[in-house]
Amino acid sequence: MERMPSGKPPASPFTARDFQLVLLRRMADHNPDLVENARRELGVSLAEMREANKRWQAMVRSPRSRTAAARYRSVLGAPESVITRKVGDLDCEAWLWPVPLWPDLRFEVLLAPNGTVWNEWLIRTPGAKGPTLRTLSDLTPWSCTVDEAAHAFAPARPLEGTAPTRWGLAFRAPDEEGVGREVVAEFTWGLLQRVAVRA
Repeated sequence: MERMPSGKPPASPFTARDFQLVLLRRMADHNPDLVENARRELGVSLAEMREANKRWQAMVRSPRSRTAAARYRSVLGAPESVITRKVGDLDCEAWLWPVPLWPDLRFEVLLAPNGTVWNEWLIRTPGAKGPTLRTLSDLTPWSCTVDEAAHAFAPARPLEGTAPTRWGLAFRAPDEEGVGREVVAEFTWGLLQRVAVRA
């Protein structure tokens, strides 16, 4: 018996633009206005952003899901560059892709020697000039990456994030009067979202 078509159109390929929507969806909890502006820059609706995130989560959680490394290659294509990075005694590969929303950043996937993805986040483009971070007022949303904040306000203590794509740092930073303040900085996909000053 001939099978009737379901009438449901086949899903379109998941693209690099869709992946940018996934990054934005996680950031919307902290900075909805910045995300709204970025979404409009991409020319997509709120529903499209939600759908992209839904499809990404389905890919990640599928029991037949490909490896994380293969998934990123499938969605983002071949890396723009591959860098060898030393982690302890191990030589690891870092795959980097451009992110049009943030031209001076790259999305980095760090692979262990056995091909397992150890980390995935946004970093400054190698060789690009980073922000000047001296006081609390320099720590604005989306202004810096985890590494940049950690180096600028060393020693910084890493904190467990509230979700797999979130990180935290605790450190001391001067305010505008030069008074040192204990702060907690929160990052999503490696990009600063907000800073809370501890009492």
